[in-house]
Amino acid sequence: MFGKGKGLAQQTQGTVQDAANALGEATQRAVNQAKAEGQKVVDQACKMAQEGVDKATGQAANSVSDLEKKLGLKK
Repeated sequence: MFGKGKGLAQQTQGTVQDAANALGEATQRAVNQAKAEGQKVVDQACKMAQEGVDKATGQAANSVSDLEKKLGLKK
């Protein structure tokens, strides 16, 4: 009887270890997916910021050009 109890304890320990390993793997996959999605958000924010800077730079250049024309510094 004692031997059967020891075998059951080892089987239970193995099952618990398998469950812990599966949970660890699932957690790692979730973390990896969250990191990938987070990177996409950061990339999109950077793209939008760059587009805003480019637009503002173009508008500023046009304003300076218009001012130069009004002041007679440029034809």
